[in-house]
Amino acid sequence: MSKNSVWKERTRDPATAEMLEKVSESDMDVTTIWDRYEKMQPQCRFGELGICCTICLQGPCRINPFGKEPTRGICGATASTIVSRNLIRRIAGGCAAHSDHGRHLAHTMHALIEGETDVYTIKGEDKLKAIAERVAIDVSGKDTMELAEEVLGKVFEDYSRVERETLTWLKTTLTTKRLEIMDRCDVLPYNIDASITEIMHRTHIGVDADPVSLIFSGIKCSLADLAGEHISTDLSDIMFGAPSLVTTQSNLGVLKKESVNIAMHGHNPVLSEVICDVAEEMEDAAKEVGADGINIVGICCTGNELLMRRGIPLVTNFASQELAIMTGVLDAMVVDYQCIMPSLGMWTTCFHTKLISTSELCRLGGDTHIEFNPSSAKEDAKKIVLLAIQSFKDRNEEIIYIPDVKETACVGFSTEQIVEILSKVSDDPIQYLVDKIREGKILGIGALVGCNNVKVRHDHNHLTIAEELIKNDILVVATGCAAGAYVRAGLMTSKATKDLAGDGLKEVLTELGEKFGLDDPLPPVWHMGSCVDNSRIHDLATMLANKMGVDIKDLPVVASAPEDMSEKAIVIGTWMVATGWPTHVGVLPFIHGSPLVTQIAEHTARDVFGGYFVFEENPEKAGKRLVNIVKNRRWRLGIDEDKTVAYWTGHTAEEIFAEKPKVEADGGERR
Repeated sequence: MSKNSVWKERTRDPATAEMLEKVSESDMDVTTIWDRYEKMQPQCRFGELGICCTICLQGPCRINPFGKEPTRGICGATASTIVSRNLIRRIAGGCAAHSDHGRHLAHTMHALIEGETDVYTIKGEDKLKAIAERVAIDVSGKDTMELAEEVLGKVFEDYSRVERETLTWLKTTLTTKRLEIMDRCDVLPYNIDASITEIMHRTHIGVDADPVSLIFSGIKCSLADLAGEHISTDLSDIMFGAPSLVTTQSNLGVLKKESVNIAMHGHNPVLSEVICDVAEEMEDAAKEVGADGINIVGICCTGNELLMRRGIPLVTNFASQELAIMTGVLDAMVVDYQCIMPSLGMWTTCFHTKLISTSELCRLGGDTHIEFNPSSAKEDAKKIVLLAIQSFKDRNEEIIYIPDVKETACVGFSTEQIVEILSKVSDDPIQYLVDKIREGKILGIGALVGCNNVKVRHDHNHLTIAEELIKNDILVVATGCAAGAYVRAGLMTSKATKDLAGDGLKEVLTELGEKFGLDDPLPPVWHMGSCVDNSRIHDLATMLANKMGVDIKDLPVVASAPEDMSEKAIVIGTWMVATGWPTHVGVLPFIHGSPLVTQIAEHTARDVFGGYFVFEENPEKAGKRLVNIVKNRRWRLGIDEDKTVAYWTGHTAEEIFAEKPKVEADGGERR
């Protein structure tokens, strides 16, 4: 392979670059996501600005972005109305995806409680008890199943409540100050499903045309999404156990030529957990066809779930999922739902890989459908593994190519694991973290989340921003495909701490690693799970805020979706802003056709909620801006001296006092 391949311009991942070059040399009739992106050029500018409306059948209507006619759609909707409607429909879509994930887990847990399945158990009894106490359930004298049933009752209430009472998974996880702000703004949802339905109704032709009203409805739905994500995380931890530290490997090099390779892809762990158990029982069947065993690997957030709990290797993330098939050794790709490219069916027609769908929500051309059911989960899992074993016999040895690229990764930083690590150095674990922030050893916390977007160089934004934060002593916590990028690039290793971290962060991570019984420092990026596990990040920030007696809007924290791609990214970013996080996005959302909506996102949100959006496509500039915001917030907390902030903002302390909103909305940059 050429070391100077042009394909490296598309990706920061060397394994992906190798496979892209391999695709280019192939005479097979397949295209990658990058090829299809190029064929879409030039993309519609009306759509990019969010000023194209297809909600009714009188359109599509397109508003002139330069102030000339047409300034209104056929029904009379302005650009701001159209942009707001389009935006909050995406928020509803993201909320539907995350909350439906939680609902599926709830139904699986219900089957367990009712005795309809003997495949699952309650592995996280401590987590179950902690959640029960958090949602005001009396735990005394109750066995595990009684507690599980009562917790599940609270879960189903949040999906179906009729009374106008705040969601349990919000009022028990938000700070008191944050609840007061949300109540004052009338954006506290009472029912997850109703929040989604309300947006779909509001945005129907002839209903809500007020951009501000529409945006507040979107914020309300985003908070329902936070509850849905939290439910998903909590139920996964109850059934499968809260993740703990584990060291594993990742990238395409974890595929094994001698083994039956099965990739678990999607977002829901209920079937993949069973497949892992069944695979251990079917090793002999694999050996009968000439394999040396069964090798389970992960893609996207189902992969992250297995990585965190079992140390199952993560083979790739969203943008490069097709290339796992290109290796010629992937015997089955098992998908549940979300972030699964329809193109996978096309790819499997050129290779021996079996594409196996397992959810009624997600069917693909060319798939073999084995629908998951809790009552038959083990039998279904056996069918899937057997198909993969049979597929092993159909390999074409002449086209096998596995890049010799893999990285070690230390993962499993659930909130519970973080508290346990900190407890090794202090009887008051969160206070230890607060002290290190006050001392400046840790400047702040950066939450890096989100997926890949083919509009930018694959993984480049993720890595560039993380490296900037790390060298400035900002501890990075990550989820989803962002976390997958750091896993595959070696940023979740002790070596990354030694090579990249600032002196203060390095000192803290070294102390924590040693006290926890490791020979080396903890990594500078902490993998906190799949995309729904952003709720763990929320919990960590809430614990910090409560310990310091402030709100999240006061903390030296920042969030970034460096390569935002989906509706889920939009809804996550919205609730992070609403809960007080300055939130960067690296790919511009479709809102800039409305100066009003852009103003609300960048500035007005800061005045109302304390969080705001930072739109910056250049990752180098974005990283520096995020560092500046952290420093600005440290000054606001009274941690750093005035002169420090004056240097970084270009303002004197008097100027900042006189004009705080303008300075922070500007991200604390020198002007």
